[in-house]
Amino acid sequence: MLLLLHGRGASAEDIYSLGDAAAAGNPDVAIAAPQAAGGTWYPQRFLSPVARNEPYLSSALGVIANLVAEASENRIRFDRIVIAGFSQGACLALEFACRHPRRYGGIVGLSGALIGPPGGTRSMAGSLDGAPVYLGCDENDAHIPLASVEESASIFTKLGAQVTKTIFTGLGHTVNAEELGVLKGLVEKAAAGS
Repeated sequence: MLLLLHGRGASAEDIYSLGDAAAAGNPDVAIAAPQAAGGTWYPQRFLSPVARNEPYLSSALGVIANLVAEASENRIRFDRIVIAGFSQGACLALEFACRHPRRYGGIVGLSGALIGPPGGTRSMAGSLDGAPVYLGCDENDAHIPLASVEESASIFTKLGAQVTKTIFTGLGHTVNAEELGVLKGLVEKAAAGS
């Protein structure tokens, strides 16, 4: 299963096309792409104090939790679920995995980082048990400071993830073919149960 989270001001339909490309017609891959109310998962920047994004952030995290629980109830193992997002959706995907650590098939943050002010304290309970986490971002992304990506990579490493981080030059705030290739690879492995 591929769970995709769109960016601020975008739509489920926008990100669904990324899922189509990543699944490449594989009949073993179900794609879920929820729609945020008003196109926004939470109102403030991801660097704002977490309380300023409530109760919207908790609601958005609940959407993911419900979809993951539904997949589990339908006998889809957690290690066959890939959660990916772009921009605000990437921040949300990463935050969910950090708060609900387990062995997922993959967590992909495309131009995103963990939610909250830099250097903030957070609970580090549980383990991602070797789950692959991919972070891709431009070194001068206008919305995502490089330091936040670096801090996120460090936190995921401490949570037991296998972290891959690619910092691009001149990419801007978008997704490129290399990132799509990484996502596609994780989806293929998860679908195969390997």
